[in-house]
Amino acid sequence: MLRAGLTGSLGSGKTTVAGILREHGVHVLEADAIAREMMRPGQEVFRRIGEHFGPTVIRPDGSLDRPRLATLAFSEGRLNELNQIVHPPVIAEQERRMGAIFGRDPSAIVVIESALIFEAEAWGTVPDWRRRFDRLILVTAPDDLKIQRFLGRIIPANAATGAADSEARAAAERDARLRLAAQLPDAVKIPRSDFIIDNSGSLDSTRRQTERIAAELRTAASV
Repeated sequence: MLRAGLTGSLGSGKTTVAGILREHGVHVLEADAIAREMMRPGQEVFRRIGEHFGPTVIRPDGSLDRPRLATLAFSEGRLNELNQIVHPPVIAEQERRMGAIFGRDPSAIVVIESALIFEAEAWGTVPDWRRRFDRLILVTAPDDLKIQRFLGRIIPANAATGAADSEARAAAERDARLRLAAQLPDAVKIPRSDFIIDNSGSLDSTRRQTERIAAELRTAASV
């Protein structure tokens, strides 16, 4: 068995790399997807968020007001409070799911896709998390390209260009820069990673790099 972490900042292209790894038989667990499940009404993480941050983060329909929570976290300096609630149970669930996969297939390769592997350790929410991985893959790209990709996901390509739309785009870009600023820079992560994928070029280039890494992971898992 082999446990690998797949990380990279907002807009770096982790999801693309994860998809290619899946094509090569790698099990991928998405930290964000698990977190979203645990932040649904009725879940303990949801209850603790509402209890800690108050009723303003709960919509009238009883669901979590994610934009409001993001504002509190990134614009009002309460990110660490949120992480202290979310990270430990999410990572415990990742460990549980990894264990189930290895129980079914001892030779499996499991990749945890998470933007915050280094950050969770640095912030103290999950000490020594990096040590839980046999290999670590970092996806990199210039910050301006990361922001362009982030904006491309949330703003339709055919959006109008009126004043309101320009204002919305500017707000989204501010949000992206705040999120990037909250994450450690790639220069800090590169020396601590086993594999680096430069995702600033073509999809073919990213695919070739990822496929080479998948082959190396398979070799390491078979030892």
